[in-house]
Amino acid sequence: MSSTSVQSAEDDAPETGVIKRVLLVDDSRVQRRILSLSLKRDGYDVIEAASGMEALEICREDPPDLILSDWMMPGMTGIDFCVAFRQLQTETYGYFILLTSKSEKTEVAQGFDAGADDFLTKPVNGYELRARISAAERILRMQRELKDKNKVITDTLDELQRLYDSLDNDLLAAKKLQQSLVPERYRTFDGAAVSLLLQSSGHVGGDLVGHYKISDTRIGLYAIDVSGHGISSALITARLAGHLSATSPEHNVAMQVLPDGTHQPLPPAEVVARLNEIILDEMETEHYFTMLLADVDLKTGKVIMAQAGHPHPLVQRADGTIEQDGPGGLPVGLIPGAEFSQFDIQLAPGDRLFLLSDGVTECPDTGTGMLGEEGLETMMADLKDHDLENTLQALVWKLDEFSGGKGFPDDVSGILLEYQGD
Repeated sequence: MSSTSVQSAEDDAPETGVIKRVLLVDDSRVQRRILSLSLKRDGYDVIEAASGMEALEICREDPPDLILSDWMMPGMTGIDFCVAFRQLQTETYGYFILLTSKSEKTEVAQGFDAGADDFLTKPVNGYELRARISAAERILRMQRELKDKNKVITDTLDELQRLYDSLDNDLLAAKKLQQSLVPERYRTFDGAAVSLLLQSSGHVGGDLVGHYKISDTRIGLYAIDVSGHGISSALITARLAGHLSATSPEHNVAMQVLPDGTHQPLPPAEVVARLNEIILDEMETEHYFTMLLADVDLKTGKVIMAQAGHPHPLVQRADGTIEQDGPGGLPVGLIPGAEFSQFDIQLAPGDRLFLLSDGVTECPDTGTGMLGEEGLETMMADLKDHDLENTLQALVWKLDEFSGGKGFPDDVSGILLEYQGD
């Protein structure tokens, strides 16, 4: 390469950018000197190496941005050096240009296979050298911009993962708290026994079941399904659990405190109406909920019930006969001043009363259908001889089998009361 060919292109020298350090590798000191002077005038920090081995040691200690390497060198050739350079673990990509007099396509392909990015034919033309460096500059700039963006994405994903882990831990804690709203899953009374089921489709859900004492011979049962899923629905269930407290009758909206300090139960329909006012006036939420509220007389077997948009109660008689009926009614929290009706069910010893959420009847099958009320009757017939304490869990297993193991898209909850009578 002649010094004239390089110097004639000085006025068109590229602006330095991502390429700062250039490594010149050539066994000819003269060739290195000519190229080095030209590149230094263009503002590059130039390092020289007389052999591939020397250049490789330099790259190990401080990799350059750009390498200009002669192909034909004694010992380690430019091809061998390029292969060894690509095997180094470097933080940034180094652009590799081979200087060669070879122009055969097979030889050019050999250079690309070794990891070279570009070629310059000797003797080197100054204009072409700068054009090749400008191309390298664009490629390296895009590569480093992409690397920076990938780092931002990686950092963002790491932060999102930390937030997710934190949220997941909070949700697990919330699940435990929500499950604690139903501390007694099975309880016996004088004349009846009650079993409860509460299974959320996610960490937390919008279903709630429970019971409370009305008197020595009466208990209240409630099954609630708040609209939506997740944290906001779960918070509503927590509020409702407080309004139907089993431990603090004075805080239970189903009980009226009399002047003498005693408590008197309110009719189920009136209780639902009070809850309708509370959710509309006090909670300031767009959520609403469906509900079944029952007042069970443990001596007579009479059940007074209010239904507010919840699935019909299911009665399984002692002989296996199944009944599903109810007025339906409006959900709670939709219309101010809404009126709710109530109806009676008479239980005989050995009868079972089920209050189940729509997550049961709307459980999907393996196709596009749902269980429905007829499917539920068939399933309940198969569960007739299960013991009371495990019947609801057996129902969950059957639902899982019915859905083909796909899980439940909605919360599944329920109450099973078996009336035993005197």
